[in-house]
Amino acid sequence: MRTVFIINPKAGQGKAKELVRAIHETAERLQADISIYLTQSVYDAEKYVRDYCRKHTEGEIRFIACGGDGTLNEVLNGAIDCPRAIIGVIPEGTGNDFCRNFEGVDFSSIEAQLQGEPVLCDAIRYSGLINGQEQTRYCANMFNIGFDSNVADKAGSLKQLPLVSGSLAYLLAVLVMMIKKKGANLRIELDGKVEHEGRLLLTSIGNGRFCGGGIQSNPAATLHDGVMDINIVNDVTRPQFISLLPKYMKGTHTGRTDVGRFCLKVKKAVITPLDGSMRLCTDGEITDAGTLTFEAVADAFRFNLPRVQTPEE
Repeated sequence: MRTVFIINPKAGQGKAKELVRAIHETAERLQADISIYLTQSVYDAEKYVRDYCRKHTEGEIRFIACGGDGTLNEVLNGAIDCPRAIIGVIPEGTGNDFCRNFEGVDFSSIEAQLQGEPVLCDAIRYSGLINGQEQTRYCANMFNIGFDSNVADKAGSLKQLPLVSGSLAYLLAVLVMMIKKKGANLRIELDGKVEHEGRLLLTSIGNGRFCGGGIQSNPAATLHDGVMDINIVNDVTRPQFISLLPKYMKGTHTGRTDVGRFCLKVKKAVITPLDGSMRLCTDGEITDAGTLTFEAVADAFRFNLPRVQTPEE
């Protein structure tokens, strides 16, 4: 089986050359069949993977996204219609939240990646007006609207500053957005029932548990239960918000029924922005969207789980 490493050269603080060298050295030692592609622009990884699947019609293909959750998202959308594809990730991005769902697994080991085995994972399909076009796309980890999305948007600009790492960028963004307390104005329908209409602080739609570089916002979510986990935080006061935030980050907030509803497990959600459009964070990447329909897709893709080394190794 050929393994194709899709590398985002902007991720990993410019360590693409080191990664390319390490991949070649490891592949030569293991006599593995590999190729490497460096992306050139946004959505280039998605296009490359889709074209690769169309041109290579025989045998399984393993695509390893070397970047953040956004790079993984592009590879997923490029490979989702190819049943021969296996999708993996080497976390080189800002948040790297999808990997956090697999405790005790070393995703940075190229050798472990090349010796990995596929496991089935759910995905979330979403359809509607995205960046001005009617589209249907897939999400691997999580959507965020409102506060969480605003944090991701702000972190994206802050991490461009000198000496500001990914985790520090998220922390600074949280502090800035805490002061602004900017939310969203939405109509949320879950499995055919209107659950919320009006202003709120945030909502998240989770396939996985984590967002924002380790914030465990959806602690009951799993990648293989065939449903989505929804959080809805009301338009709370600033003191309520400040008291909620530490628990929200640690995943111990689910008992705070005074401020919202948490871990609502649903198959389908329809979210309508009541102000015309909304900022949507999908696997860490920001887009503008209109009304969207979200649906849980069970066993949507095969994920490359790196081999776990034994203590003797």
